[in-house]
Amino acid sequence: MHQHSENILNTQIEQLSPPAYKFSWFDWFCLWYPPGWLILFNRHWQHYHHDPDGWNWLEYLLFLIPGGFYLALLIRWLRLGCRIPGGEVAEFDINYQQAFRDQIIHPIVKYYFQGKLQQVENLPETESLIVVMNHAGMSFPWDFLTLGYLLSEKTGWVVQPLGGVPLFDSVWMRWWLPSGWSKVLGGVKAQFDDFEAAVKEGRIILYAPEGLRGPMKGWRKRYQLEKFDISFVQLSDRYHVPILPVVCIGSEKLHPWTINMKAFARLLKLPFLPISPLIPLFALFPSMGVWANKSRLRYFIQKLEITEFKEDNFTRTEAYQKAQQLRVKMQKEIYQLLNNS
Repeated sequence: MHQHSENILNTQIEQLSPPAYKFSWFDWFCLWYPPGWLILFNRHWQHYHHDPDGWNWLEYLLFLIPGGFYLALLIRWLRLGCRIPGGEVAEFDINYQQAFRDQIIHPIVKYYFQGKLQQVENLPETESLIVVMNHAGMSFPWDFLTLGYLLSEKTGWVVQPLGGVPLFDSVWMRWWLPSGWSKVLGGVKAQFDDFEAAVKEGRIILYAPEGLRGPMKGWRKRYQLEKFDISFVQLSDRYHVPILPVVCIGSEKLHPWTINMKAFARLLKLPFLPISPLIPLFALFPSMGVWANKSRLRYFIQKLEITEFKEDNFTRTEAYQKAQQLRVKMQKEIYQLLNNS
């Protein structure tokens, strides 16, 4: 574990005082019943955190019946005095990330997504890294959560994903998940200043160079990589941090047959709004927003990209060229893996 992770661990080692969260029969039921995944996330949080604005047992039970989430939402809103759920300002908690990974993500990855790392001989021994991965699915980012779990399990790394700003600031997310949930679990806002600060501190960052263009592309273009942003190349060069490309196969099936309704998404202030045959089911059970279709997630580790660092840093044109060269390489690898499967 690199120095930054050790420092965080030393300052927080005593923070989780409750006994470890253990799965009850109800948790196993929630794992196998899709509307229950949101219950798992919130129950686990409430085991380790004081959350007076969170969901309660009556509301959880309503999640499990068709249309019950809407009644639960109304009850909670009235219970909170007709206001949006709040919470204290949160910071990354390495202990809670590990607890959530081992107690919630582990059974989902093992029994549901069956995630697996391939070509592990390409994993480097490094203290700082930008892991870049193709991103698809138009769903909750299970491709990212699964890769973060698998890398941590294999190497002991503390992996922090770069997440879209709506995962942190959206009013919708504050009704689904506890306030500060993404940040406490190690998420870094997909804003240049936050990204730069994380890279500068020597963290291991999981990054989608397609940005939201990845999940927004929908089913028709599911295997086609969108234009890569250049920030990861600029920061790699500026702070001499290598880039590890990873190709994911299976994320495109997390929410299959989707079309993105861009106009309605903008109206509702959502990053994207998928339409698919599964949407009527989501309409009956909105708590399934953190669920995804069962898909075998495979991650193919590519060779480390070590930039020939320049004293005066890349120009924007040079960074763009470097980013698109990597996109072409990863696109070829995707097509080759599909042809061989």
